[in-house]
Amino acid sequence: MASSKEFVERTMDALSVATGGNVSSRPMMGEYVVYYRDKVIGGIYDDRLLVKATPSSREMLACAPLELPYEGAKEMVRIQDLDERDTISALFDAMYDELPKPRPRKKKADKR
Repeated sequence: MASSKEFVERTMDALSVATGGNVSSRPMMGEYVVYYRDKVIGGIYDDRLLVKATPSSREMLACAPLELPYEGAKEMVRIQDLDERDTISALFDAMYDELPKPRPRKKKADKR
């Protein structure tokens, strides 16, 4: 089941408010990858917001369930309450340095 447009819009609106507009998303195979300040922080899968399981996310959301975004993937931490803006902001800031740097984009070949 793919995520609904309504859930994605509501989630991205809440994240944008919580992070001062420092989030974006990109559709990928029917779901959405979520970026925070240009780093992949998690995604939206089957109408669930999941973030990478980093030391900070596991500590700050110790009671949150670990869930698989899809079969064969690593477990991620589920954020259930999008109204906890201060918590989300602090979480994303804490996770940022634990996330890998974005990969450089491939340059397009010149068409001659």
